Amino acid sequence: DTVLRLVLSPAEFIDSDHPAVRAKAESVAGAVADPVGKARALYRVVRDEIRYDPYIDYTDKETYRASSVLEKGHGYCVGKASLYAALCRASGIPARLGLADVKNHLATPRLLEAVGTDLFAYHGYVEIMPGDIATGRWVKVTPTFNESLCRKLGVPPLEFSGDSDALLQPFDASGRAFMSYVVQHGTFFDVPAKFLVAEMSRLYPKLCRPGGLRGNMEDESRGAGGH
Repeated sequence: DTVLRLVLSPAEFIDSDHPAVRAKAESVAGAVADPVGKARALYRVVRDEIRYDPYIDYTDKETYRASSVLEKGHGYCVGKASLYAALCRASGIPARLGLADVKNHLATPRLLEAVGTDLFAYHGYVEIMPGDIATGRWVKVTPTFNESLCRKLGVPPLEFSGDSDALLQPFDASGRAFMSYVVQHGTFFDVPAKFLVAEMSRLYPKLCRPGGLRGNMEDESRGAGGH
């Protein structure tokens, strides 16, 4: 199937053929026999070893490249999704990028001020096919928020079984609204980086500064719940 071959292939930003990406995939999931187990192990690594950072440089295309996110050890939702998709492809699991607009009900005051709204456009997630390819069943997963940040925001870390949807948590640990998906923009073979650079700069001029903004969301998140 041509479509499946495509979503198993390396791309410019989902660079699953990069030596560091291939080495990481092998070290994390090489010894795991089944694709569902591989998907679960790779998810945990991207979720927790790559710190969620909304203050990165959105004008820099390396922000969207899987191998660069792996090297830096931090990234925002699209960069982390790019890395997860690359690791899955490197492990023989079909993967593609999804983009959606989401409402974040528990953003920190500083992030809300920088963005100017609680509607975050072009949130990145991943669709993978870990099961029998003959079924054609895609599973949605969001490796965005690392466990330590979730604990500080009062939200249970998002767990992923490897074979059922795991999108961002709708509620926090206290039952308050946390994230909701508003608009779906479809799925992509590669990160549309030029488009995202232009759109993020247009929508969020205060957030999108060359060089990025300084800050660590985990430091801001103490007591930020409920905003």
